[in-house]
Amino acid sequence: MTGRSARRREPRQERSRAMVERIVAAGREVLVTRGYDGASTNRIAAAAGVSPGSLYQYFPDKDAVLTEVLDRYLDAMEARVSRAFLDSVAVAGPGAGTTTTAVRATLEALLDTFSEEPDLLRVIVEQLPRSPGGRRAAFAGRIDDLVTTVLLTHGAGSTDAARAAAWTVVRTVEHLTTGYVLERPGFARAVVVDELTALVAGYLDARLSGGRVASDGPS
Repeated sequence: MTGRSARRREPRQERSRAMVERIVAAGREVLVTRGYDGASTNRIAAAAGVSPGSLYQYFPDKDAVLTEVLDRYLDAMEARVSRAFLDSVAVAGPGAGTTTTAVRATLEALLDTFSEEPDLLRVIVEQLPRSPGGRRAAFAGRIDDLVTTVLLTHGAGSTDAARAAAWTVVRTVEHLTTGYVLERPGFARAVVVDELTALVAGYLDARLSGGRVASDGPS
């Protein structure tokens, strides 16, 4: 599952659009209950209450259906996280507290999204690994760009160093937030938000030494 798979054709009538929505919803259900390997066009069609032939009118195979499921999930997540991140930066403005505010808002948005569909998250993390050209990589790259832009706006002198810092932060946050949701450790969400905020904000503040992201490594 790499990139967006084109449908055979786009639905034009309300009835056809409703059928596509049923197929996508069924794809999500089958993916969660059966896993990627256990999903099939026949099972998706049965769950949607349509014939396999009707499914094939719009989707060429199971990957096209499941890619649509993943695309919608990641699109919604990207919009939510990006909005939370940018809104927090705009409200906080430059100066002390901006990093902490932005990090906390992003963590809350991620945990909100992950917690709403933990079963789907588990399948994505465990059965649909990130591929170089895939949607998960594209989503992470988009968030990388947002963080890099903020670092540069706050005086980072090296674009390469800012991108490296952003990459480190985004992958750390993704790993630890998904781990918290899927592992369900025995402490409250507020605790993990506090700990991750301190970890990530502290790292970014340290990297923004004297208003510049260090570009020559540790001294």
